[in-house]
Amino acid sequence: MKILVIDDHPLVRDAMAHLVAHLGGDVEVLEAPDCAAGLALARAHADIDLVLLDLNLPGLRGIPALERFRREHPAAPVVIVSAFRNRDTVNDAIRRGAMGFIPKSSSRQTIVNALRLVLSGSVYVPPEAAADSVADEAPALAHAANATDLGLTARQGQVLALLMKGRSNKEICRELGLAERTVKAHMSAVLNALKVSSRTQAVIAAGKLGLDPESLLTASDADPV
Repeated sequence: MKILVIDDHPLVRDAMAHLVAHLGGDVEVLEAPDCAAGLALARAHADIDLVLLDLNLPGLRGIPALERFRREHPAAPVVIVSAFRNRDTVNDAIRRGAMGFIPKSSSRQTIVNALRLVLSGSVYVPPEAAADSVADEAPALAHAANATDLGLTARQGQVLALLMKGRSNKEICRELGLAERTVKAHMSAVLNALKVSSRTQAVIAAGKLGLDPESLLTASDADPV
């Protein structure tokens, strides 16, 4: 597993490198002091499994840095690890495609658990921001009748449909002919769109919206990936 840590403080990068070792398995950590160097490493290592991105970087920083990563490397889940933790910043990052937001003040165990959650295909939001995020977005979701209304592509809608049918990520890979990393990226988009942090919550939210999995599956404009 490859994890890219982008932070301008060497001590922080070193601390994160030690933390991710607790995820188990063979972990290779790549380090970058700014977004430009991080993007270069991501281009050189297409198999990166996770990006840990600080918001306060020299050069390209903040939400624009997150958006650049999501645009150029959509299959690589990005988690914001930042000293900022106000609700607006957290919610904005999640809306723009981050799979998680971890305050740097979090305990070691909280950070490790959050990363495990993200690697499983879910979204991590600090407890203090989670409830507000769902409440803020609820009115918009109430009017969603299909994948497009949720801001999802047809392919992401198909992933949601199979999730509603109880399929695992591996089963979704087989049925749609997609790589596991791609399915994880689509699953992240689904969770973000529904403003939930777990697969179970996504199924419940989709059911409350009255979304039909068969209609989602037969969408004719499904993306190739």
